[in-house]
Amino acid sequence: MFATITGNNEAVANLIIDDLNAAPTDIDLKKEQIELVDAKTIAKDNVDLLILVPYTFDLGSIPDEALDFYEDLADTDLTGIVFGVAGSGDDFYGDDYCTAVDTFETRLLETGASKGADSVKINLYPDAADAEHLQTFTQNLLTKF
Repeated sequence: MFATITGNNEAVANLIIDDLNAAPTDIDLKKEQIELVDAKTIAKDNVDLLILVPYTFDLGSIPDEALDFYEDLADTDLTGIVFGVAGSGDDFYGDDYCTAVDTFETRLLETGASKGADSVKINLYPDAADAEHLQTFTQNLLTKF
């Protein structure tokens, strides 16, 4: 699932999907915008691997379109589901750089989900080095689920 305002996070999501498609596993992929997903519908019987790609809005905020999903996660049990979080931001914002990535990681851990890879933070649009980091991220996720 992704949220984007500039297109950067959709590019991040697409790189992750490309890596998942290239993996020698049989995965049923679904790419959705985060505001279209009800967190309460996510369960182990329909999701094995959850990857979130949120952006950070303004001074460290979760984007409006992701707020309902974030709040609903507080009442959701994701035990048995492996997750990963990656996202782009602008390092101009200093301490607020990509804080939505950290915020979602913390919330997902609170749901009982298992962290499958270290989160990835990307400055603005992903470049070749970021693509390599995302490939490692994806490979680590696949070894955990």
